[in-house]
Amino acid sequence: MRRRLIQSTLAVVLVVIAVFGVSLVIVETQTITSTAQERVESEAVRLVSIVDSRLIGEERISAEILRDQVDPERYAVVRLRNRAPLAIGDKPRGEVIEATEHGEAGESVTVQEPRSEVTREVGRTLLIIALVALLAIVAAVLLAVRQANRLAAPLTDLAETAVRLGSGDPRPRHKRYGVQELDRVADVLDASAERIARMLTAERRLAADASHQLRTPLTALSMRLEEITLTDDLDTVKDEATIALTQVERLTDVVERLLTNSRDPRTGSAVSFDLDEVVKQQVEEWLPAYRNEGRAIVRSGRQRLRAVGTPGAVAQVLAALIENSLMHGGGTVALRTRVIGNQAVIEVTDEGPGVPGDLGARIFERAISGRNSTGIGLAVARDLAEADGGRLELIQSRPPVFALFLARTQPRRATSEDEGNEGSGAGTTVR
Repeated sequence: MRRRLIQSTLAVVLVVIAVFGVSLVIVETQTITSTAQERVESEAVRLVSIVDSRLIGEERISAEILRDQVDPERYAVVRLRNRAPLAIGDKPRGEVIEATEHGEAGESVTVQEPRSEVTREVGRTLLIIALVALLAIVAAVLLAVRQANRLAAPLTDLAETAVRLGSGDPRPRHKRYGVQELDRVADVLDASAERIARMLTAERRLAADASHQLRTPLTALSMRLEEITLTDDLDTVKDEATIALTQVERLTDVVERLLTNSRDPRTGSAVSFDLDEVVKQQVEEWLPAYRNEGRAIVRSGRQRLRAVGTPGAVAQVLAALIENSLMHGGGTVALRTRVIGNQAVIEVTDEGPGVPGDLGARIFERAISGRNSTGIGLAVARDLAEADGGRLELIQSRPPVFALFLARTQPRRATSEDEGNEGSGAGTTVR
Protein backbone atom coordinates (compact mmCIF):
# COMPACT_ATOMS: atom_id res chain seq x y z
CA MET A 1 0.00 0.00 0.00
CA ARG A 2 2.81 2.40 0.84
CA ARG A 3 4.41 1.85 -2.55
CA ARG A 4 1.10 2.35 -4.36
CA LEU A 5 0.46 5.62 -2.57
CA ILE A 6 3.91 6.91 -3.48
CA GLN A 7 3.55 5.80 -7.09
CA SER A 8 0.10 7.34 -7.49
CA THR A 9 1.19 10.65 -5.95
CA LEU A 10 4.32 10.74 -8.09
CA ALA A 11 2.30 9.95 -11.22
CA VAL A 12 -0.07 12.85 -10.53
CA VAL A 13 2.85 15.23 -10.01
CA LEU A 14 4.56 14.07 -13.21
CA VAL A 15 1.37 14.59 -15.21
CA VAL A 16 0.97 18.09 -13.79
CA ILE A 17 4.61 18.92 -14.54
CA ALA A 18 4.32 17.52 -18.05
CA VAL A 19 1.19 19.54 -18.86
CA PHE A 20 2.18 22.81 -17.27
CA GLY A 21 5.91 22.44 -17.90
CA VAL A 22 5.56 21.98 -21.65
CA SER A 23 3.12 24.88 -21.83
CA LEU A 24 5.51 27.03 -19.83
CA VAL A 25 8.46 26.10 -22.07
CA ILE A 26 6.50 27.05 -25.20
CA VAL A 27 5.35 30.36 -23.72
CA GLU A 28 8.81 31.25 -22.41
CA THR A 29 10.46 30.40 -25.75
CA GLN A 30 8.05 32.60 -27.62
CA THR A 31 8.46 35.37 -25.08
CA ILE A 32 12.26 35.28 -25.28
CA THR A 33 12.19 35.27 -29.09
CA SER A 34 9.71 38.15 -29.20
CA THR A 35 11.79 40.12 -26.72
CA ALA A 36 14.92 39.61 -28.78
CA GLN A 37 13.10 40.72 -31.95
CA GLU A 38 11.83 43.79 -30.15
CA ARG A 39 15.36 44.63 -28.99
CA VAL A 40 16.71 44.40 -32.54
CA GLU A 41 13.88 46.54 -33.92
CA SER A 42 14.39 49.11 -31.18
CA GLU A 43 18.10 49.20 -32.04
CA ALA A 44 17.30 49.76 -35.73
CA VAL A 45 14.85 52.59 -34.92
CA ARG A 46 17.36 54.29 -32.65
CA LEU A 47 20.16 53.98 -35.19
CA VAL A 48 18.08 55.31 -38.11
CA SER A 49 17.03 58.30 -36.01
CA ILE A 50 20.71 59.07 -35.36
CA VAL A 51 21.52 58.84 -39.06
CA ASP A 52 18.53 61.12 -39.89
CA SER A 53 19.65 63.74 -37.43
CA ARG A 54 23.18 63.80 -38.82
CA LEU A 55 21.95 63.99 -42.38
CA ILE A 56 19.68 66.92 -41.55
CA GLY A 57 22.57 68.68 -39.86
CA GLU A 58 24.82 67.83 -42.78
CA GLU A 59 27.24 66.16 -40.45
CA ARG A 60 29.65 63.50 -41.53
CA ILE A 61 28.48 59.92 -41.29
CA SER A 62 31.00 57.06 -41.08
CA ALA A 63 31.28 53.56 -39.65
CA GLU A 64 33.71 54.82 -37.01
CA ILE A 65 31.26 57.50 -35.84
CA LEU A 66 28.30 55.09 -35.63
CA ARG A 67 30.27 52.21 -34.06
CA ASP A 68 29.77 53.52 -30.53
CA GLN A 69 25.98 53.63 -31.13
CA VAL A 70 25.70 49.91 -31.93
CA ASP A 71 25.78 47.11 -29.35
CA PRO A 72 29.03 45.15 -29.77
CA GLU A 73 27.07 41.89 -30.02
CA ARG A 74 25.02 43.16 -32.95
CA TYR A 75 25.79 43.83 -36.62
CA ALA A 76 24.36 46.87 -38.44
CA VAL A 77 24.36 47.97 -42.12
CA VAL A 78 23.56 51.62 -42.99
CA ARG A 79 22.60 52.27 -46.62
CA LEU A 80 22.67 55.89 -47.86
CA ARG A 81 21.80 57.29 -51.24
CA ASN A 82 24.65 57.46 -53.68
CA ARG A 83 27.04 55.99 -51.11
CA ALA A 84 28.41 52.58 -50.33
CA PRO A 85 26.80 50.74 -47.41
CA LEU A 86 28.38 51.26 -44.00
CA ALA A 87 28.98 47.99 -42.06
CA ILE A 88 29.25 48.26 -38.28
CA GLY A 89 30.44 45.28 -36.23
CA ASP A 90 31.10 41.68 -37.18
CA LYS A 91 28.61 39.90 -39.38
CA PRO A 92 27.10 37.01 -37.41
CA ARG A 93 27.17 33.44 -38.67
CA GLY A 94 24.27 31.09 -38.78
CA GLU A 95 20.74 32.11 -38.07
CA VAL A 96 20.09 35.70 -37.11
CA ILE A 97 17.32 37.93 -35.86
CA GLU A 98 17.01 40.89 -38.24
CA ALA A 99 15.14 44.21 -38.35
CA THR A 100 15.22 46.95 -41.00
CA GLU A 101 14.08 50.57 -40.61
CA HIS A 102 13.92 53.36 -43.25
CA GLY A 103 14.72 56.99 -42.59
CA GLU A 104 13.17 60.21 -43.90
CA ALA A 105 16.14 60.91 -46.17
CA GLY A 106 15.80 57.63 -48.01
CA GLU A 107 18.41 55.84 -45.92
CA SER A 108 17.84 52.39 -44.33
CA VAL A 109 19.34 50.67 -41.34
CA THR A 110 19.46 46.86 -40.91
CA VAL A 111 20.37 45.41 -37.50
CA GLN A 112 21.17 41.72 -36.99
CA GLU A 113 21.68 39.69 -33.80
CA PRO A 114 22.81 36.03 -33.62
CA ARG A 115 19.99 33.65 -32.76
CA SER A 116 22.47 31.73 -30.58
CA GLU A 117 21.97 34.36 -27.88
CA VAL A 118 18.26 33.64 -27.89
CA THR A 119 19.01 29.93 -27.80
CA ARG A 120 21.25 30.39 -24.75
CA GLU A 121 18.60 32.39 -22.95
CA VAL A 122 15.97 29.76 -23.80
CA GLY A 123 18.36 27.09 -22.50
CA ARG A 124 18.81 28.95 -19.20
CA THR A 125 15.05 29.26 -18.86
CA LEU A 126 14.58 25.55 -19.59
CA LEU A 127 17.24 24.72 -16.99
CA ILE A 128 15.43 26.80 -14.37
CA ILE A 129 12.11 25.16 -15.24
CA ALA A 130 13.75 21.71 -15.05
CA LEU A 131 15.25 22.49 -11.62
CA VAL A 132 11.87 23.70 -10.35
CA ALA A 133 10.23 20.54 -11.72
CA LEU A 134 12.89 18.40 -10.04
CA LEU A 135 12.33 20.17 -6.73
CA ALA A 136 8.60 19.64 -7.16
CA ILE A 137 9.16 15.93 -7.79
CA VAL A 138 11.40 15.61 -4.73
CA ALA A 139 8.88 17.49 -2.58
CA ALA A 140 6.07 15.32 -3.96
CA VAL A 141 8.01 12.14 -3.17
CA LEU A 142 8.73 13.31 0.39
CA LEU A 143 5.11 14.30 0.89
CA ALA A 144 3.92 11.02 -0.61
CA VAL A 145 6.24 9.04 1.69
CA ARG A 146 4.99 10.98 4.69
CA GLN A 147 1.36 10.50 3.74
CA ALA A 148 1.94 6.84 2.92
CA ASN A 149 3.58 6.30 6.31
CA ARG A 150 0.75 8.19 8.01
CA LEU A 151 -1.82 5.94 6.39
CA ALA A 152 0.13 2.68 6.26
CA ALA A 153 1.45 2.76 9.85
CA PRO A 154 -2.07 2.89 11.38
CA LEU A 155 -3.18 0.07 9.11
CA THR A 156 -0.17 -1.97 10.25
CA ASP A 157 -1.08 -1.23 13.88
CA LEU A 158 -4.69 -2.23 13.26
CA ALA A 159 -3.54 -5.45 11.57
CA GLU A 160 -1.31 -6.23 14.57
CA THR A 161 -4.25 -5.55 16.89
CA ALA A 162 -6.41 -7.95 14.91
CA VAL A 163 -3.64 -10.58 15.08
CA ARG A 164 -3.40 -10.08 18.85
CA LEU A 165 -7.14 -10.51 19.20
CA GLY A 166 -6.97 -13.71 17.17
CA SER A 167 -4.13 -15.04 19.32
CA GLY A 168 -6.13 -14.55 22.53
CA ASP A 169 -4.74 -11.21 23.74
CA PRO A 170 -7.87 -9.07 24.10
CA ARG A 171 -6.28 -5.95 25.57
CA PRO A 172 -7.65 -2.81 23.85
CA ARG A 173 -4.98 -0.37 22.68
CA HIS A 174 -7.03 2.87 22.84
CA LYS A 175 -4.79 4.33 20.12
CA ARG A 176 -6.12 6.84 17.61
CA TYR A 177 -4.52 8.23 14.44
CA GLY A 178 -6.32 11.46 13.58
CA VAL A 179 -7.95 9.91 10.49
CA GLN A 180 -11.69 9.54 10.91
CA GLU A 181 -12.04 6.27 9.00
CA LEU A 182 -9.05 4.64 10.73
CA ASP A 183 -10.20 5.87 14.14
CA ARG A 184 -13.59 4.28 13.46
CA VAL A 185 -11.90 0.94 12.73
CA ALA A 186 -9.83 1.34 15.92
CA ASP A 187 -13.02 2.00 17.92
CA VAL A 188 -14.61 -1.17 16.54
CA LEU A 189 -11.51 -3.25 17.31
CA ASP A 190 -11.28 -1.88 20.86
CA ALA A 191 -14.98 -2.61 21.43
CA SER A 192 -14.46 -6.13 20.06
CA ALA A 193 -11.41 -6.56 22.31
CA GLU A 194 -13.45 -5.59 25.35
CA ARG A 195 -16.23 -8.01 24.40
CA ILE A 196 -13.72 -10.80 23.81
CA ALA A 197 -12.05 -10.00 27.14
CA ARG A 198 -15.40 -10.26 28.92
CA MET A 199 -16.16 -13.53 27.16
CA LEU A 200 -12.75 -15.00 28.01
CA THR A 201 -13.08 -13.82 31.60
CA ALA A 202 -16.52 -15.40 31.85
CA GLU A 203 -15.25 -18.67 30.40
CA ARG A 204 -12.22 -18.78 32.68
CA ARG A 205 -14.42 -17.88 35.61
CA LEU A 206 -16.86 -20.63 34.68
CA ALA A 207 -14.04 -23.16 34.44
CA ALA A 208 -12.60 -22.09 37.80
CA ASP A 209 -16.00 -21.99 39.47
CA ALA A 210 -16.97 -25.35 38.02
CA SER A 211 -13.78 -27.04 39.20
CA HIS A 212 -14.26 -25.56 42.65
CA GLN A 213 -18.00 -26.03 43.03
CA LEU A 214 -18.10 -29.56 41.65
CA ARG A 215 -15.24 -30.76 43.79
CA THR A 216 -17.24 -30.80 47.02
CA PRO A 217 -20.32 -32.70 45.71
CA LEU A 218 -18.09 -35.20 43.94
CA THR A 219 -16.04 -35.75 47.09
CA ALA A 220 -19.18 -36.29 49.14
CA LEU A 221 -20.58 -38.64 46.51
CA SER A 222 -17.34 -40.61 46.49
CA MET A 223 -17.52 -40.98 50.25
CA ARG A 224 -21.09 -42.33 50.06
CA LEU A 225 -20.11 -44.81 47.37
CA GLU A 226 -17.18 -45.95 49.49
CA GLU A 227 -19.58 -46.51 52.39
CA ILE A 228 -21.70 -48.69 50.09
CA THR A 229 -18.70 -50.76 49.00
CA LEU A 230 -17.59 -51.33 52.61
CA THR A 231 -20.90 -52.58 54.03
CA ASP A 232 -22.95 -55.73 53.55
CA ASP A 233 -25.98 -54.37 55.37
CA LEU A 234 -28.77 -53.94 52.82
CA ASP A 235 -30.47 -51.23 54.84
CA THR A 236 -27.25 -49.25 55.08
CA VAL A 237 -26.73 -49.67 51.34
CA LYS A 238 -30.22 -48.32 50.67
CA ASP A 239 -29.70 -45.37 53.00
CA GLU A 240 -26.34 -44.50 51.48
CA ALA A 241 -27.72 -44.95 47.95
CA THR A 242 -30.60 -42.58 48.76
CA ILE A 243 -28.14 -40.01 50.07
CA ALA A 244 -25.96 -40.55 46.99
CA LEU A 245 -28.94 -39.93 44.70
CA THR A 246 -29.68 -36.74 46.60
CA GLN A 247 -26.12 -35.64 46.10
CA VAL A 248 -26.34 -36.44 42.40
CA GLU A 249 -29.39 -34.20 42.17
CA ARG A 250 -27.50 -31.51 44.00
CA LEU A 251 -24.57 -31.97 41.62
CA THR A 252 -26.93 -31.51 38.69
CA ASP A 253 -28.30 -28.37 40.30
CA VAL A 254 -24.76 -27.05 40.77
CA VAL A 255 -24.00 -27.56 37.08
CA GLU A 256 -27.23 -25.86 35.99
CA ARG A 257 -26.56 -23.02 38.38
CA LEU A 258 -23.03 -22.52 37.05
CA LEU A 259 -24.27 -22.47 33.46
CA THR A 260 -27.02 -20.01 34.35
CA ASN A 261 -24.60 -17.68 36.11
CA SER A 262 -22.18 -17.87 33.18
CA ARG A 263 -24.91 -16.54 30.90
CA ASP A 264 -26.20 -13.88 33.30
CA PRO A 265 -24.89 -13.67 36.88
CA ARG A 266 -27.95 -11.65 37.87
CA THR A 267 -30.36 -14.42 36.91
CA GLY A 268 -31.94 -16.04 39.94
CA SER A 269 -34.79 -18.44 40.56
CA ALA A 270 -35.64 -17.45 44.12
CA VAL A 271 -38.53 -19.23 45.79
CA SER A 272 -39.76 -19.64 49.31
CA PHE A 273 -38.12 -22.75 50.80
CA ASP A 274 -37.55 -24.54 54.09
CA LEU A 275 -34.25 -23.20 55.43
CA ASP A 276 -34.01 -25.93 58.10
CA GLU A 277 -34.00 -28.63 55.45
CA VAL A 278 -31.04 -27.07 53.60
CA VAL A 279 -29.04 -26.58 56.80
CA LYS A 280 -29.77 -30.13 57.94
CA GLN A 281 -28.78 -31.56 54.55
CA GLN A 282 -25.45 -29.69 54.64
CA VAL A 283 -24.65 -30.84 58.17
CA GLU A 284 -25.35 -34.46 57.25
CA GLU A 285 -23.32 -34.21 54.07
CA TRP A 286 -20.24 -32.76 55.75
CA LEU A 287 -20.42 -34.83 58.94
CA PRO A 288 -18.26 -37.73 57.62
CA ALA A 289 -15.54 -35.34 56.47
CA TYR A 290 -15.40 -33.66 59.86
CA ARG A 291 -15.37 -37.01 61.65
CA ASN A 292 -12.37 -38.03 59.58
CA GLU A 293 -10.61 -34.90 60.85
CA GLY A 294 -11.62 -35.58 64.44
CA ARG A 295 -13.85 -32.49 64.51
CA ALA A 296 -17.56 -31.82 64.95
CA ILE A 297 -20.16 -29.87 63.06
CA VAL A 298 -23.32 -28.69 64.85
CA ARG A 299 -26.41 -26.61 64.14
CA SER A 300 -28.58 -24.53 66.43
CA GLY A 301 -30.87 -21.50 66.55
CA ARG A 302 -34.36 -20.71 65.28
CA GLN A 303 -36.32 -23.56 63.71
CA ARG A 304 -39.05 -23.74 61.10
CA LEU A 305 -37.68 -20.76 59.21
CA ARG A 306 -38.60 -20.17 55.60
CA ALA A 307 -36.45 -17.97 53.41
CA VAL A 308 -36.53 -16.63 49.86
CA GLY A 309 -33.79 -17.89 47.56
CA THR A 310 -32.67 -20.77 45.44
CA PRO A 311 -32.23 -23.87 47.63
CA GLY A 312 -29.39 -25.19 45.51
CA ALA A 313 -27.56 -21.85 45.58
CA VAL A 314 -28.01 -21.51 49.35
CA ALA A 315 -26.67 -25.04 49.76
CA GLN A 316 -23.62 -24.12 47.67
CA VAL A 317 -23.00 -21.01 49.78
CA LEU A 318 -23.19 -23.01 53.02
CA ALA A 319 -20.99 -25.73 51.52
CA ALA A 320 -18.36 -23.11 50.62
CA LEU A 321 -18.42 -21.72 54.18
CA ILE A 322 -18.29 -25.19 55.79
CA GLU A 323 -15.47 -26.27 53.50
CA ASN A 324 -13.60 -23.05 54.27
CA SER A 325 -13.89 -23.81 58.00
CA LEU A 326 -12.72 -27.38 57.41
CA MET A 327 -9.63 -26.22 55.49
CA HIS A 328 -8.67 -23.07 57.38
CA GLY A 329 -10.50 -23.20 60.72
CA GLY A 330 -10.31 -25.38 63.76
CA GLY A 331 -12.42 -27.04 66.42
CA THR A 332 -16.18 -27.33 66.19
CA VAL A 333 -18.01 -25.67 63.30
CA ALA A 334 -21.42 -24.25 64.23
CA LEU A 335 -24.30 -23.32 61.96
CA ARG A 336 -26.73 -21.01 63.75
CA THR A 337 -29.99 -19.68 62.33
CA ARG A 338 -31.63 -16.52 63.64
CA VAL A 339 -33.92 -13.69 62.58
CA ILE A 340 -33.01 -10.02 62.13
CA GLY A 341 -35.99 -7.92 61.13
CA ASN A 342 -37.42 -9.43 57.97
CA GLN A 343 -34.29 -11.45 57.23
CA ALA A 344 -33.25 -14.97 58.03
CA VAL A 345 -29.58 -15.26 58.92
CA ILE A 346 -27.39 -18.36 58.87
CA GLU A 347 -24.11 -17.87 60.71
CA VAL A 348 -21.17 -20.21 60.21
CA THR A 349 -18.39 -20.04 62.79
CA ASP A 350 -15.54 -22.19 64.07
CA GLU A 351 -12.93 -22.15 66.82
CA GLY A 352 -9.94 -21.48 64.59
CA PRO A 353 -7.55 -18.49 64.50
CA GLY A 354 -9.90 -16.46 62.32
CA VAL A 355 -9.32 -14.22 59.31
CA PRO A 356 -5.98 -12.34 59.19
CA GLY A 357 -6.35 -8.63 59.73
CA ASP A 358 -4.64 -7.74 56.44
CA LEU A 359 -7.38 -9.52 54.50
CA GLY A 360 -10.51 -8.08 56.07
CA ALA A 361 -13.23 -7.40 53.53
CA ARG A 362 -10.90 -8.56 50.71
CA ILE A 363 -11.57 -12.12 51.77
CA PHE A 364 -14.40 -12.23 49.21
CA GLU A 365 -12.19 -11.14 46.30
CA ARG A 366 -11.09 -13.75 43.82
CA ALA A 367 -7.58 -15.14 44.23
CA ILE A 368 -7.52 -13.81 47.83
CA SER A 369 -6.79 -16.56 50.33
CA GLY A 370 -5.23 -16.80 53.72
CA ARG A 371 -3.48 -20.05 52.77
CA ASN A 372 -2.50 -21.98 49.67
CA SER A 373 -6.02 -22.38 48.28
CA THR A 374 -7.63 -21.13 45.09
CA GLY A 375 -9.32 -18.14 46.68
CA ILE A 376 -12.43 -18.81 44.59
CA GLY A 377 -14.90 -20.39 47.02
CA LEU A 378 -15.91 -17.32 49.02
CA ALA A 379 -16.08 -15.15 45.89
CA VAL A 380 -18.41 -17.64 44.22
CA ALA A 381 -20.46 -17.90 47.40
CA ARG A 382 -20.98 -14.13 47.54
CA ASP A 383 -21.99 -14.07 43.84
CA LEU A 384 -24.54 -16.83 44.45
CA ALA A 385 -25.97 -15.03 47.48
CA GLU A 386 -26.29 -11.71 45.63
CA ALA A 387 -27.89 -13.43 42.61
CA ASP A 388 -30.82 -14.40 44.88
CA GLY A 389 -31.08 -10.96 46.46
CA GLY A 390 -29.22 -11.94 49.61
CA ARG A 391 -25.80 -11.05 50.89
CA LEU A 392 -22.82 -12.79 52.44
CA GLU A 393 -20.67 -10.95 54.97
CA LEU A 394 -17.84 -11.50 57.39
CA ILE A 395 -19.32 -10.02 60.57
CA GLN A 396 -16.48 -11.07 62.89
CA SER A 397 -12.85 -11.92 62.20
CA ARG A 398 -11.82 -13.69 65.43
CA PRO A 399 -13.33 -16.13 65.92
CA PRO A 400 -14.52 -16.05 62.32
CA VAL A 401 -18.26 -15.56 61.80
CA PHE A 402 -19.67 -15.57 58.26
CA ALA A 403 -23.33 -14.63 57.92
CA LEU A 404 -25.69 -15.34 55.01
CA PHE A 405 -28.64 -12.93 54.96
CA LEU A 406 -31.81 -14.01 53.13
CA ALA A 407 -35.26 -12.46 52.90
CA ARG A 408 -37.87 -14.31 54.95
CA THR A 409 -40.76 -13.55 52.58
CA GLN A 410 -41.26 -13.00 48.88
CA PRO A 411 -40.33 -9.43 47.91
CA ARG A 412 -43.89 -8.53 46.71
CA ARG A 413 -46.24 -10.72 48.71
CA ALA A 414 -46.17 -12.98 51.74
CA THR A 415 -48.32 -16.04 52.24
CA SER A 416 -50.05 -17.05 55.45
CA GLU A 417 -48.39 -20.42 55.15
CA ASP A 418 -44.95 -18.80 55.31
CA GLU A 419 -45.92 -16.78 58.35
CA GLY A 420 -47.27 -19.88 60.09
CA ASN A 421 -44.12 -21.83 59.43
CA GLU A 422 -41.89 -19.06 60.76
CA GLY A 423 -42.97 -19.41 64.36
CA SER A 424 -40.25 -19.45 66.94
CA GLY A 425 -39.00 -22.68 68.31
CA ALA A 426 -36.39 -23.92 70.73
CA GLY A 427 -32.94 -24.14 69.27
CA THR A 428 -31.51 -27.60 68.71
CA THR A 429 -28.05 -28.87 68.21
CA VAL A 430 -27.20 -31.75 65.87
CA ARG A 431 -23.93 -33.60 66.01
